[in-house]
Amino acid sequence: MDVVVIETPQLGDRSYLVHDGTVALVIDPQRDIDRVEAAAAEAGVRITHVAETHLHNDYVTGGLVLAEKHGAEYWVNAEDHVSFNHVPVTDGEVRRVGRLAVTVVATPGHTHTHLSYVVRDETHDGGTEAVFSGGSLLYGSVGRTDLISPHDTAKLAHDQYSSVRRLVDSAVPEAALYPTHGFGSFCSIGPASHQDTSTIAEQAKSNHALTDPSEDHFVAQLLENITAYPAYYAHMSPLNAAGVGPADLDVPDSVDVVELGRRLNAGEWVVDLRHRVAFADSHLQGSVSFEYGRGDNFTSYLGWVIPWNQPLTLLGPADEVEKAIRDLARIGIDSPDAAVGPDSKIPGVGALAPGLPSSSYRHGDWTELLKSRRPEDLVLDVRRPEEFESSHVKGALNVPVYELLGKITELPDARIWVHCATGYRASVAASLLDRAGREVVLINARFRDAAGAGIETMP
Repeated sequence: MDVVVIETPQLGDRSYLVHDGTVALVIDPQRDIDRVEAAAAEAGVRITHVAETHLHNDYVTGGLVLAEKHGAEYWVNAEDHVSFNHVPVTDGEVRRVGRLAVTVVATPGHTHTHLSYVVRDETHDGGTEAVFSGGSLLYGSVGRTDLISPHDTAKLAHDQYSSVRRLVDSAVPEAALYPTHGFGSFCSIGPASHQDTSTIAEQAKSNHALTDPSEDHFVAQLLENITAYPAYYAHMSPLNAAGVGPADLDVPDSVDVVELGRRLNAGEWVVDLRHRVAFADSHLQGSVSFEYGRGDNFTSYLGWVIPWNQPLTLLGPADEVEKAIRDLARIGIDSPDAAVGPDSKIPGVGALAPGLPSSSYRHGDWTELLKSRRPEDLVLDVRRPEEFESSHVKGALNVPVYELLGKITELPDARIWVHCATGYRASVAASLLDRAGREVVLINARFRDAAGAGIETMP
């Protein structure tokens, strides 16, 4: 048995190609299935089976399209209500993929109908086993339990406690563990570790879901750690249940200056992918900054901040526009209205859209705040509430970036210095404030450096 890991760091998830050298099972594929197909081609195997651990809440699956394209069996929990042809699977079934035996294990918790798969190579490698746990048992913790309904959260947390134990008992201690979530995904919860690999035995010794002897204590701890998750999650499970077609990853023709101006004047969402400082120095009036290529923040925060199903124009270098289209397709944002950008980096917007109004705002580090802040100025912290509670600038106001759009009119009429943990969320917030006509200064610095620069923080 061989397992090929297909990373999607933009969403903190993994998909898997599991094969015996001839045929393959794909587990939890992302929507851009060309990456899975490339992995299968490199391994020299045929995709004959595709399996979902659950109806995903953080991305649009590519399972249906992949299965239909390759004539593969598509395994979905028999209890899931879906609108497409599939092979229903149930707890305890053992199915064959070439020489691999796949046992279906019900592991409710992340969702009510969550499944895991224990794969055993019965004729090679001395009976190697691997466990594919989806959003059940993760490295160091478990998948979050609050994505279905507030009324179900506690019950699902109790289910997680039982499910991970049942899953551990279903496999040998030496079995490798392959979760879908837990690599930066908002679908994980609790003290998830940052390791790249693990086994059932290792998790049995270190994972708090398995080491905590009190189910009630575990559940209470889990519920205390629940934090906000991206707004677009609300649309993922219904899309996956309905069945989504192929992703269109083509870069559309660039719009001309007149059309771009019309979109800006109409208040449409024009997203500038350039570096946050370049945007602050010069950008099209009414556009917003979602810097591409700085960590893995782009997809989640754009899907979180911009209202769902709105016309969207991507503005930036052609190579980054192409990558952004792929990233957005994974969360069901299809074919942005237009893409504008030359092949090289854009130094400024003047050459890109001559004649259109431009804007700019100040930016600096903590020293700039210390030097130039006026008594009436507002320091706006756009981190999550739990980050703010841990430590914050004295006198700062906390409005998470994902809530800012609806609260801009509630902010005091003052110059606003905006910051986050690293500068990324602050740059999004600064652009939203600038778009709303507010005077803003971007603090493009790490929060952890504030105290060292002389900024008073608390607690």
